[in-house]
This record gives sequence, structure tokens and C-alpha cells, in this order.
Amino acid sequence: MKFYDAHNHLQDEWLLPHLDRIASDLANACIAGAVVNGTTPDDWPQVSALATRFSWVIPSFGVHPWDCGNRPPDWLARLESRLAVEPRAHVGEIGLDRWMLDRAAPDDPRLAGLRRAPLAEQIEVFTAQLALASADNRAASIHCIDAWGALFDTLKDAVRPDRGFLLHAYSGPAEMIKPFAALGAYFSFNGSYLDSKRENQREVFRHVPADRLLVETDAPAMPLRSSWRLYDLPARPDTTTVNHPANITAVYAGLAQLLGQRSDQLAAQVEANFHRLFL
Repeated sequence: MKFYDAHNHLQDEWLLPHLDRIASDLANACIAGAVVNGTTPDDWPQVSALATRFSWVIPSFGVHPWDCGNRPPDWLARLESRLAVEPRAHVGEIGLDRWMLDRAAPDDPRLAGLRRAPLAEQIEVFTAQLALASADNRAASIHCIDAWGALFDTLKDAVRPDRGFLLHAYSGPAEMIKPFAALGAYFSFNGSYLDSKRENQREVFRHVPADRLLVETDAPAMPLRSSWRLYDLPARPDTTTVNHPANITAVYAGLAQLLGQRSDQLAAQVEANFHRLFL
């Protein structure tokens, strides 16, 4: 079987020191495609370099809502220029995030040094990037936490890429799947949802149309529980687990079990969906 990771961050500083090992493990795992998402102009060159080095890397460039508040003044011109010379590239990771405004602790280390852009500013940055994706019919990879209504309203009124867009690690309600799908959404299942404590997220994916289903790791973030992990990397200094991208095979296995499908059936469907959206 061939495996496709719809969303990861292979350029992340916690993966780069282990890149040769990761690449070898991914080759052994029969990786056929992985969308590697930039989140700020600072990491776009690393994403581009990975796409040059590995044929299975599909680059994606964007400004993440967490990085929205610290974006440089010329960010949009730089994104336009980057996309102009990267014909295979898509747009992402982009999106909306109310969690960092309403629920994140003031001292959350993941947000250290970041100005938390208000939602109106996030929407402005998001729609500008969505317009770039639409102009060249590039897929958009979208992050959303605690802002599903605002995201739907924004997408409904915006110009969207004809090929569609990805709601990565979808964690919205089941009743929004059909309306989002009508706008062109695909939904990627993340391996962290195999945790016994995340039954609600798992159950939502029983409602995703088969032709809109994708699989992701979001590595190095959102690690699988140890009982599911097949590959490990050294933890961060604060003991946070670093998710190995080759765990994509375990995510497929867990999703197949959840849906009551044979692994090869699921893999064939995901391959068709991945090609339709990203290739």
C-alpha cells in the first residue's frame, strides 16, 4: 500500500536534526506523498528545500493564525512571489483560531513571543491567502480551533479554489460536515484522535463522505498514544513527545479499524482523494 500524509511540518526544528532517519523510515513505510506546510515566511525556504530534495514532498506556504500577529509588512507580496516560482505548491497552513484568544493561558509556551491577532485581523489575513489559492486553483490547508461558525461564514462568502480545501485535523461538529463539504471541504483524520479520551473526534469521522476523507500526522505535533506509535523520536527538553511522520501508517490502521474497513480499501480511497485535492 501507498501512504499519503495530508498535513505535516517536516521543516520543524524538532524534526530537522533527524531528517535522514525520518526519510529512511518514510521510504520503508512506502510514503507516496506528504503535504509539508509552512506557517510563516521564515520557514518557507526550508519547505521549498525539502520539496527539492524529496519527490514525495508537496510544498504548501502560508501564514498560520498563531503567526498572523507577527507577520512582516511585506508578507503577502512574499507569498505571491513564492507561489509564482512554485507551480506544485499549495496554500497553507492558514485559518482561524479563537482558542488562543479565549482559552489559552497567558503564559502558554507554544504562544511565547507571539502577538495574538484578534479574530477580525485573522479573517483579513485568511481571506487574502484564500484569494491567492483560488486565483491559481491551489488547495488551501486550513487550521481551525473554536471558530467553526466564523470559518464557515467566511468561506461561504469568499472565492474558494475549485479543487477544494482541507480542514486539517477536523475537530468540528458532525452536523457541519455536510455544509462544509458542499463548499468543497476535505477532512483529515489525525492520529491523536485514536486516544481513548477523544471518542467524540473519532465518531465525527463516521460522518465524513468517503470521497472527502484524508489522513494526516501533523508531525511533529499531535502525537499518537504510545500503544499506537510505531516510530519514536527523542522528546523535547520539556519531555513533550515529538511525533514521527512515519507514524502515518499507524494512523491509517487506526482509522481503518474505526470505520470497519480493510486497510487496502481505505488506502485506495485516500489515495484517490489525495490525488484529486493535491496532485
